[in-house]
Amino acid sequence: MISANNIALAYGKRVIFKDVNIKFTPGNCYGLIGANGAGKSTFLKILAGELDADKGEIGVTPGERIAMLRQDQFAFDEETVANTVIMGHQHLFKIMAEREAIYAKGDFSEADGIRSGELEAEFAELNGYEAEAEAAVLLSGLGIPEELREKKMKELEAGDKVRVLLAQALFGNPDILLLDEPTNHLDLKSIAWLEDFLFRFPNTVIVVSHDRHFLNQVCTHVADIDFGKITVYVGNYDFWYQASQLTLKQKQDENRKVSDKASELKEFIQRFSSNASKAKQATSRKKLLEKLTVEELPVSSRKYPFVVFKPERPCGDIILEIKGLCKKVDEVELFNGLDLNVNKGDKIAFVGGNALAKTTLFQILA
Repeated sequence: MISANNIALAYGKRVIFKDVNIKFTPGNCYGLIGANGAGKSTFLKILAGELDADKGEIGVTPGERIAMLRQDQFAFDEETVANTVIMGHQHLFKIMAEREAIYAKGDFSEADGIRSGELEAEFAELNGYEAEAEAAVLLSGLGIPEELREKKMKELEAGDKVRVLLAQALFGNPDILLLDEPTNHLDLKSIAWLEDFLFRFPNTVIVVSHDRHFLNQVCTHVADIDFGKITVYVGNYDFWYQASQLTLKQKQDENRKVSDKASELKEFIQRFSSNASKAKQATSRKKLLEKLTVEELPVSSRKYPFVVFKPERPCGDIILEIKGLCKKVDEVELFNGLDLNVNKGDKIAFVGGNALAKTTLFQILA
Protein backbone atom coordinates (compact mmCIF):
# COMPACT_ATOMS: atom_id res chain seq x y z
CA MET A 1 0.00 0.00 0.00
CA ILE A 2 1.10 3.56 -0.65
CA SER A 3 -0.42 6.63 0.99
CA ALA A 4 -0.06 10.40 0.86
CA ASN A 5 -0.42 12.17 4.20
CA ASN A 6 -1.10 15.94 4.43
CA ILE A 7 0.71 16.62 1.15
CA ALA A 8 1.03 20.29 0.20
CA LEU A 9 2.85 21.85 -2.73
CA ALA A 10 2.90 25.33 -4.23
CA TYR A 11 4.90 27.12 -6.90
CA GLY A 12 4.99 30.71 -5.75
CA LYS A 13 1.40 31.79 -5.15
CA ARG A 14 -0.01 28.94 -7.22
CA VAL A 15 -1.24 26.15 -4.96
CA ILE A 16 -0.99 22.69 -6.55
CA PHE A 17 -1.91 20.54 -3.54
CA LYS A 18 -3.31 21.49 -0.16
CA ASP A 19 -3.52 18.93 2.66
CA VAL A 20 -3.96 15.91 0.37
CA ASN A 21 -4.68 12.65 2.19
CA ILE A 22 -5.21 9.50 0.15
CA LYS A 23 -4.51 5.75 0.31
CA PHE A 24 -3.93 3.47 -2.68
CA THR A 25 -4.60 -0.16 -1.79
CA PRO A 26 -3.40 -3.42 -3.43
CA GLY A 27 -5.49 -5.00 -6.14
CA ASN A 28 -6.88 -1.70 -7.41
CA CYS A 29 -6.09 0.41 -10.45
CA TYR A 30 -6.49 4.15 -9.87
CA GLY A 31 -6.92 6.54 -12.78
CA LEU A 32 -5.38 9.88 -11.77
CA ILE A 33 -7.28 12.57 -13.68
CA GLY A 34 -7.48 16.36 -13.76
CA ALA A 35 -7.09 19.38 -16.00
CA ASN A 36 -3.83 20.07 -17.79
CA GLY A 37 -1.49 21.57 -15.22
CA ALA A 38 -3.54 20.27 -12.27
CA GLY A 39 -0.54 18.29 -11.01
CA LYS A 40 -1.06 14.70 -12.21
CA SER A 41 2.53 14.01 -13.26
CA THR A 42 3.79 16.04 -10.31
CA PHE A 43 1.83 13.86 -7.88
CA LEU A 44 3.27 10.68 -9.44
CA LYS A 45 6.77 12.09 -8.92
CA ILE A 46 5.96 12.84 -5.28
CA LEU A 47 4.70 9.27 -4.80
CA ALA A 48 7.84 7.89 -6.44
CA GLY A 49 10.12 9.99 -4.27
CA GLU A 50 11.47 11.94 -7.25
CA LEU A 51 10.02 15.23 -5.99
CA ASP A 52 9.71 16.55 -2.44
CA ALA A 53 6.45 18.13 -1.33
CA ASP A 54 6.49 21.34 0.70
CA LYS A 55 4.71 19.50 3.49
CA GLY A 56 3.54 15.99 4.35
CA GLU A 57 4.95 12.55 3.71
CA ILE A 58 4.51 9.46 1.56
CA GLY A 59 4.05 6.13 3.30
CA VAL A 60 4.90 2.81 1.64
CA THR A 61 4.47 -0.63 3.16
CA PRO A 62 7.97 -1.84 4.18
CA GLY A 63 9.60 -4.09 1.59
CA GLU A 64 7.33 -3.06 -1.28
CA ARG A 65 8.91 -2.07 -4.59
CA ILE A 66 7.77 0.93 -6.65
CA ALA A 67 8.16 0.95 -10.44
CA MET A 68 7.54 4.08 -12.52
CA LEU A 69 7.38 4.59 -16.27
CA ARG A 70 10.47 6.64 -17.03
CA GLN A 71 10.23 9.56 -19.44
CA ASP A 72 13.96 9.94 -20.25
CA GLN A 73 14.42 8.15 -23.59
CA PHE A 74 18.21 8.60 -23.50
CA ALA A 75 18.98 7.26 -20.01
CA PHE A 76 19.74 3.74 -21.27
CA ASP A 77 21.28 4.46 -24.67
CA GLU A 78 24.29 2.17 -24.09
CA GLU A 79 22.23 -0.74 -22.77
CA THR A 80 20.64 -3.48 -24.83
CA VAL A 81 16.87 -3.55 -25.10
CA ALA A 82 16.64 -6.78 -23.06
CA ASN A 83 18.89 -5.45 -20.29
CA THR A 84 16.96 -2.18 -20.17
CA VAL A 85 13.76 -4.08 -19.41
CA ILE A 86 15.37 -6.21 -16.68
CA MET A 87 16.84 -3.05 -15.12
CA GLY A 88 13.27 -2.29 -14.10
CA HIS A 89 14.07 -4.53 -11.12
CA GLN A 90 17.32 -2.88 -10.06
CA HIS A 91 18.17 -5.30 -7.26
CA LEU A 92 17.73 -8.31 -9.53
CA PHE A 93 19.83 -6.68 -12.25
CA LYS A 94 22.68 -5.99 -9.79
CA ILE A 95 22.64 -9.63 -8.70
CA MET A 96 22.70 -10.77 -12.34
CA ALA A 97 25.65 -8.50 -13.11
CA GLU A 98 27.65 -9.67 -10.07
CA ARG A 99 26.80 -13.30 -10.80
CA GLU A 100 27.98 -13.01 -14.40
CA ALA A 101 31.17 -11.23 -13.31
CA ILE A 102 32.08 -14.03 -10.89
CA TYR A 103 31.44 -16.77 -13.44
CA ALA A 104 33.53 -14.88 -16.00
CA LYS A 105 36.62 -15.04 -13.76
CA GLY A 106 39.49 -17.24 -14.86
CA ASP A 107 40.63 -17.92 -11.28
CA PHE A 108 37.54 -18.93 -9.32
CA SER A 109 38.46 -18.65 -5.62
CA GLU A 110 36.86 -20.26 -2.59
CA ALA A 111 35.40 -16.86 -1.64
CA ASP A 112 33.92 -16.61 -5.13
CA GLY A 113 32.32 -20.01 -4.64
CA ILE A 114 30.72 -18.96 -1.37
CA ARG A 115 29.51 -15.69 -2.86
CA SER A 116 28.14 -17.38 -5.97
CA GLY A 117 26.12 -19.72 -3.76
CA GLU A 118 24.60 -16.72 -1.98
CA LEU A 119 23.86 -15.03 -5.29
CA GLU A 120 22.25 -18.14 -6.77
CA ALA A 121 19.90 -18.44 -3.79
CA GLU A 122 18.80 -14.81 -4.03
CA PHE A 123 18.67 -15.00 -7.84
CA ALA A 124 16.27 -17.94 -7.63
CA GLU A 125 14.16 -16.22 -4.95
CA LEU A 126 13.71 -13.21 -7.26
CA ASN A 127 12.72 -15.46 -10.21
CA GLY A 128 15.93 -14.51 -11.99
CA TYR A 129 15.88 -17.66 -14.12
CA GLU A 130 12.64 -16.44 -15.71
CA ALA A 131 13.81 -12.83 -16.16
CA GLU A 132 14.79 -13.05 -19.82
CA ALA A 133 11.63 -14.95 -20.71
CA GLU A 134 9.46 -12.41 -18.88
CA ALA A 135 11.22 -9.52 -20.63
CA ALA A 136 10.61 -11.21 -23.99
CA VAL A 137 6.88 -11.61 -23.24
CA LEU A 138 6.55 -7.94 -22.27
CA LEU A 139 8.44 -6.72 -25.34
CA SER A 140 6.40 -8.95 -27.63
CA GLY A 141 3.12 -7.75 -26.14
CA LEU A 142 4.17 -4.13 -26.64
CA GLY A 143 5.14 -4.68 -30.27
CA ILE A 144 8.96 -4.84 -30.08
CA PRO A 145 10.12 -7.50 -32.57
CA GLU A 146 12.67 -10.12 -31.53
CA GLU A 147 15.39 -8.78 -33.83
CA LEU A 148 15.52 -5.52 -31.83
CA ARG A 149 16.00 -7.09 -28.41
CA GLU A 150 19.80 -7.33 -28.49
CA LYS A 151 20.26 -3.92 -30.09
CA LYS A 152 21.32 -0.95 -28.01
CA MET A 153 18.63 1.51 -27.03
CA LYS A 154 20.31 4.32 -28.97
CA GLU A 155 19.64 2.38 -32.20
CA LEU A 156 15.87 2.43 -31.70
CA GLU A 157 13.29 4.92 -32.93
CA ALA A 158 11.75 7.20 -30.29
CA GLY A 159 8.42 5.34 -30.30
CA ASP A 160 10.13 1.98 -29.75
CA LYS A 161 12.18 3.42 -26.89
CA VAL A 162 8.97 4.44 -25.12
CA ARG A 163 7.62 0.89 -25.49
CA VAL A 164 10.80 -0.57 -24.01
CA LEU A 165 10.63 1.82 -21.05
CA LEU A 166 7.02 0.75 -20.49
CA ALA A 167 8.11 -2.91 -20.49
CA GLN A 168 10.79 -1.92 -17.96
CA ALA A 169 8.14 -0.50 -15.61
CA LEU A 170 5.96 -3.61 -15.93
CA PHE A 171 8.86 -6.02 -15.36
CA GLY A 172 9.24 -8.09 -12.21
CA ASN A 173 5.75 -7.74 -10.75
CA PRO A 174 6.27 -4.47 -8.84
CA ASP A 175 4.14 -3.92 -5.75
CA ILE A 176 3.24 -0.37 -6.80
CA LEU A 177 3.12 0.61 -10.47
CA LEU A 178 3.09 4.28 -11.51
CA LEU A 179 2.29 4.94 -15.18
CA ASP A 180 2.28 8.38 -16.81
CA GLU A 181 0.58 8.30 -20.24
CA PRO A 182 1.46 4.63 -20.93
CA THR A 183 -0.51 4.47 -24.20
CA ASN A 184 1.68 7.08 -25.93
CA HIS A 185 3.26 5.58 -29.08
CA LEU A 186 1.23 2.36 -28.74
CA ASP A 187 -0.92 0.98 -31.54
CA LEU A 188 -4.36 -0.49 -30.91
CA LYS A 189 -3.04 -4.04 -30.58
CA SER A 190 -0.46 -3.03 -27.96
CA ILE A 191 -3.03 -0.94 -26.05
CA ALA A 192 -5.36 -3.95 -25.93
CA TRP A 193 -2.49 -6.09 -24.63
CA LEU A 194 -1.69 -3.49 -21.95
CA GLU A 195 -5.35 -3.29 -20.92
CA ASP A 196 -5.41 -7.06 -20.42
CA PHE A 197 -2.10 -6.97 -18.51
CA LEU A 198 -3.35 -4.31 -16.09
CA PHE A 199 -6.72 -6.03 -15.72
CA ARG A 200 -4.91 -9.15 -14.47
CA PHE A 201 -2.23 -7.27 -12.50
CA PRO A 202 -2.65 -8.19 -8.79
CA ASN A 203 -0.97 -5.20 -7.17
CA THR A 204 -1.48 -1.41 -6.96
CA VAL A 205 -1.60 0.64 -10.18
CA ILE A 206 -1.82 4.44 -10.44
CA VAL A 207 -2.13 5.64 -14.02
CA VAL A 208 -2.36 9.02 -15.74
CA SER A 209 -3.95 8.96 -19.18
CA HIS A 210 -5.99 11.19 -21.48
CA ASP A 211 -7.46 8.07 -23.13
CA ARG A 212 -10.95 7.78 -21.68
CA HIS A 213 -11.57 4.36 -23.23
CA PHE A 214 -8.34 3.04 -21.70
CA LEU A 215 -9.30 4.38 -18.25
CA ASN A 216 -12.72 2.77 -18.55
CA GLN A 217 -11.13 -0.58 -19.36
CA VAL A 218 -8.51 -0.72 -16.59
CA CYS A 219 -9.61 1.45 -13.65
CA THR A 220 -11.37 0.23 -10.53
CA HIS A 221 -11.16 3.74 -9.02
CA VAL A 222 -10.71 7.31 -10.22
CA ALA A 223 -8.67 9.85 -8.25
CA ASP A 224 -9.76 13.32 -9.35
CA ILE A 225 -7.39 16.27 -8.86
CA ASP A 226 -9.28 19.56 -8.56
CA PHE A 227 -9.34 22.55 -6.20
CA GLY A 228 -5.91 21.44 -4.86
CA LYS A 229 -7.49 18.26 -3.47
CA ILE A 230 -7.73 14.64 -4.63
CA THR A 231 -11.11 12.93 -4.38
CA VAL A 232 -11.41 9.17 -4.94
CA TYR A 233 -14.44 7.66 -6.67
CA VAL A 234 -15.14 3.93 -6.90
CA GLY A 235 -15.61 2.90 -10.54
CA ASN A 236 -14.17 3.78 -13.91
CA TYR A 237 -13.98 7.11 -15.77
CA ASP A 238 -17.58 7.13 -16.99
CA PHE A 239 -18.85 6.43 -13.47
CA TRP A 240 -16.68 9.27 -12.12
CA TYR A 241 -18.10 11.69 -14.68
CA GLN A 242 -21.70 10.78 -13.86
CA ALA A 243 -21.08 10.86 -10.09
CA SER A 244 -19.19 14.16 -10.15
CA GLN A 245 -21.83 15.83 -12.31
CA LEU A 246 -24.57 14.57 -10.00
CA THR A 247 -22.70 15.88 -6.93
CA LEU A 248 -22.24 19.28 -8.58
CA LYS A 249 -25.92 19.44 -9.57
CA GLN A 250 -27.01 18.56 -6.03
CA LYS A 251 -24.88 21.37 -4.59
CA GLN A 252 -26.20 23.83 -7.17
CA ASP A 253 -29.80 22.77 -6.47
CA GLU A 254 -29.25 23.14 -2.73
CA ASN A 255 -27.80 26.62 -3.22
CA ARG A 256 -30.75 27.55 -5.42
CA LYS A 257 -33.22 26.40 -2.76
CA VAL A 258 -31.39 28.41 -0.08
CA SER A 259 -31.32 31.50 -2.33
CA ASP A 260 -35.04 31.16 -3.09
CA LYS A 261 -35.82 30.76 0.61
CA ALA A 262 -33.69 33.82 1.45
CA SER A 263 -35.53 35.90 -1.18
CA GLU A 264 -38.87 34.79 0.23
CA LEU A 265 -37.83 35.74 3.78
CA LYS A 266 -36.44 39.11 2.68
CA GLU A 267 -39.69 39.94 0.89
CA PHE A 268 -41.75 39.09 3.98
CA ILE A 269 -39.47 41.15 6.25
CA GLN A 270 -39.64 44.18 3.95
CA ARG A 271 -43.43 43.99 3.67
CA PHE A 272 -44.29 43.45 7.32
CA SER A 273 -41.43 44.78 9.48
CA SER A 274 -43.38 48.03 10.09
CA ASN A 275 -46.68 46.20 10.62
CA ALA A 276 -47.38 45.91 14.35
CA SER A 277 -49.45 42.74 14.01
CA LYS A 278 -46.74 41.07 11.89
CA ALA A 279 -43.65 42.50 13.63
CA LYS A 280 -43.07 39.36 15.71
CA GLN A 281 -43.22 37.15 12.62
CA ALA A 282 -40.89 39.51 10.75
CA THR A 283 -38.37 39.36 13.60
CA SER A 284 -38.57 35.57 13.63
CA ARG A 285 -37.95 35.40 9.89
CA LYS A 286 -35.04 37.83 10.20
CA LYS A 287 -33.33 35.45 12.63
CA LEU A 288 -33.99 32.57 10.26
CA LEU A 289 -32.53 34.56 7.36
CA GLU A 290 -29.33 35.18 9.31
CA LYS A 291 -28.84 31.43 9.68
CA LEU A 292 -29.12 30.74 5.95
CA THR A 293 -25.84 30.45 4.07
CA VAL A 294 -25.23 29.79 0.39
CA GLU A 295 -22.23 27.49 -0.01
CA GLU A 296 -19.63 29.11 -2.22
CA LEU A 297 -18.70 26.56 -4.88
CA PRO A 298 -14.98 26.67 -5.72
CA VAL A 299 -13.98 27.36 -9.31
CA SER A 300 -12.86 24.18 -11.04
CA SER A 301 -9.49 24.07 -12.79
CA ARG A 302 -11.19 22.29 -15.68
CA LYS A 303 -11.84 24.18 -18.89
CA TYR A 304 -14.17 22.78 -21.52
CA PRO A 305 -13.23 24.39 -24.83
CA PHE A 306 -15.99 25.02 -27.33
CA VAL A 307 -14.74 24.60 -30.87
CA VAL A 308 -16.86 25.63 -33.84
CA PHE A 309 -15.94 25.12 -37.48
CA LYS A 310 -17.83 27.52 -39.72
CA PRO A 311 -18.12 26.20 -43.29
CA GLU A 312 -17.86 28.72 -46.11
CA ARG A 313 -21.05 27.30 -47.59
CA PRO A 314 -23.59 24.60 -46.74
CA CYS A 315 -22.44 21.11 -47.73
CA GLY A 316 -24.41 18.29 -49.24
CA ASP A 317 -24.87 14.76 -47.92
CA ILE A 318 -21.78 13.41 -49.71
CA ILE A 319 -18.61 15.07 -48.39
CA LEU A 320 -15.92 12.98 -50.05
CA GLU A 321 -15.67 10.15 -52.57
CA ILE A 322 -12.44 8.21 -53.18
CA LYS A 323 -12.25 5.49 -55.80
CA GLY A 324 -9.22 3.38 -56.68
CA LEU A 325 -6.62 5.53 -54.89
CA CYS A 326 -3.06 4.16 -55.12
CA LYS A 327 0.21 5.42 -53.63
CA LYS A 328 3.82 4.27 -53.46
CA VAL A 329 6.73 5.88 -51.61
CA ASP A 330 10.23 4.80 -52.68
CA GLU A 331 8.66 1.85 -54.52
CA VAL A 332 6.90 0.72 -51.34
CA GLU A 333 3.16 0.33 -51.82
CA LEU A 334 1.19 2.15 -49.12
CA PHE A 335 -2.29 1.50 -50.47
CA ASN A 336 -3.78 0.19 -53.69
CA GLY A 337 -7.32 0.55 -54.99
CA LEU A 338 -8.54 2.45 -51.93
CA ASP A 339 -12.27 3.26 -51.96
CA LEU A 340 -13.84 5.54 -49.36
CA ASN A 341 -17.11 7.44 -49.03
CA VAL A 342 -17.52 10.14 -46.38
CA ASN A 343 -21.04 11.35 -45.69
CA LYS A 344 -22.25 14.40 -43.79
CA GLY A 345 -21.92 13.88 -40.05
CA ASP A 346 -19.46 10.97 -40.29
CA LYS A 347 -16.62 10.75 -37.78
CA ILE A 348 -13.83 8.56 -39.11
CA ALA A 349 -10.58 7.32 -37.56
CA PHE A 350 -7.68 5.98 -39.64
CA VAL A 351 -6.13 3.04 -37.77
CA GLY A 352 -3.51 0.45 -38.67
CA GLY A 353 0.10 -0.53 -38.18
CA ASN A 354 1.53 1.46 -41.09
CA ALA A 355 2.07 4.98 -39.76
CA LEU A 356 3.47 6.22 -43.08
CA ALA A 357 0.36 5.07 -44.96
CA LYS A 358 -1.96 6.91 -42.57
CA THR A 359 0.09 10.11 -42.65
CA THR A 360 0.39 10.01 -46.43
CA LEU A 361 -3.36 9.54 -46.85
CA PHE A 362 -4.02 12.58 -44.67
CA GLN A 363 -1.55 14.60 -46.74
CA ILE A 364 -3.27 13.56 -49.96
CA LEU A 365 -6.69 14.51 -48.58
CA ALA A 366 -5.34 17.89 -47.44
